[in-house]
Amino acid sequence: MKKILVANRGEIALRVMRTAKEMGIKTVAVFSEADRNALHVRYADEAVCIGPAPSNQSYLLMDKIIEVAQKFGVDGVHPGYGFLSENASFARKVKEVGITFIGPTAEAMEIMGSKLGAKAAVKKFGVPMVPGTEGAISDFTEAKKVANEIGYPVIIKASAGGGGKGMRVVENEAEFDLQVQMATSEAISAFGDGAVFIEKYVGSPRHIEFQILGDTHGNIVHLFERECSIQRRHQKLVEEAPSSCLTAEVRQKMGQAAVNVAKACNYTGAGTVEFLVDEKLNFYFLEMNTRLQVEHPVTEQIVGLDLVKEQIRIAMGQPLGYKQEDLTIDGHAIELRVCAEDPANNFLPDIGTLVTYKTPQGYGVRVDDSFEEGMEIPIYYDPMIAKLITFGKTREEAIQRMIRAIDDYKISGIETTLNFGKFAMQHPAFISGNFNTKFIDNYFKPELLPIINQDPELIGLVAGSLFQQSQKSTPPSSQFNLEKESNWKRNRKSYSS
Repeated sequence: MKKILVANRGEIALRVMRTAKEMGIKTVAVFSEADRNALHVRYADEAVCIGPAPSNQSYLLMDKIIEVAQKFGVDGVHPGYGFLSENASFARKVKEVGITFIGPTAEAMEIMGSKLGAKAAVKKFGVPMVPGTEGAISDFTEAKKVANEIGYPVIIKASAGGGGKGMRVVENEAEFDLQVQMATSEAISAFGDGAVFIEKYVGSPRHIEFQILGDTHGNIVHLFERECSIQRRHQKLVEEAPSSCLTAEVRQKMGQAAVNVAKACNYTGAGTVEFLVDEKLNFYFLEMNTRLQVEHPVTEQIVGLDLVKEQIRIAMGQPLGYKQEDLTIDGHAIELRVCAEDPANNFLPDIGTLVTYKTPQGYGVRVDDSFEEGMEIPIYYDPMIAKLITFGKTREEAIQRMIRAIDDYKISGIETTLNFGKFAMQHPAFISGNFNTKFIDNYFKPELLPIINQDPELIGLVAGSLFQQSQKSTPPSSQFNLEKESNWKRNRKSYSS
């Protein structure tokens, strides 16, 4: 493989290009008019503008991207994450024109792209699943019977869903019909597919995922787990590897389950198997992401492998070259997604200009980004600016290094999630490892953010007090200042007008 096209933008495009350069592979960037001066455009050996700023007129244009790939004589296409990375039609079209798609097969994407299809595929391999219906709801009476058998609350999920869309929690039988109708309507609107199914609602689980790699010779391994429980709007903000709660026995069982999920669809390339884990460490298959994850750097740090390099090697037909017993966990890594969002205003996007932008440095600190001082954060795409990763011999060392790195990260002109990251790192629930996907709901209060900047010791005392209260009574809910208008809203108004 001598040249690849990166069908993406931002930090992941740069991430792929840097590894390609190390491997002696030339790169082609595609970009929208909004990204004309982007770092990935400057870094690539060749670059082509493929359309206006909106992604549906640029980064989602399958035929246009393939046309560029053919014109520039590339050997492979790397989709990154987001955009077309899990689009089976795109993977199939790339293959049909004789170019290698650096990722799984279209067939594997189709199986795992449907939650119902994935459940059916992994069932024969004995992978633990949350109790619920085996297929889409077609008979309301039968569906209610299932809900009563597994017990309320239950959750209605869209088969083609993601990001919390088409998802409804049903507390009792009286609201069942209405919630199913609402979930179906939302699923049709968001995905064009109204198929929904029922699962037992696991109220406050941990979200733990396993990285897997599979080659074209039938070898599949897992690269251990990532803890992804700190989320807002069902999207991750803080990830770490390994998880602080898994025992060696549970890790082994979950790892084998992840490998079995990959076997269920003859998976090749890098992928992630996601699980829900309850307070008793019972785990249940959630879904499989058939692409590289945003949080892949924490896995790279603890296993010593470049996952993009592994993707390219696998796409070239090379065997993994190692077995499960060859892989071990070395140290601890934490990632904070540095997003142009205002934690004090319900994490709304805060688009603007990076007046100041200076990244932290030093041993054990890694920053994957794609911005420079003076650049604007485009309104058209995900507001993530960078991924801040710290590594240490122990979890405590990684946490302390993250706090130092957050303090050293200088950004002005926009609000970011850096302050929230420091809040999380200093909170007793996170430090103890005793937290779940309700971390923000249970512990975060926007009024604590100014305290972080003024007195690090005081935030520890206040957070500790809130943590103790939460163990005795109902956790305090977040109270956001919804009257404050974000830069994102203001820009949206001017853009719309």
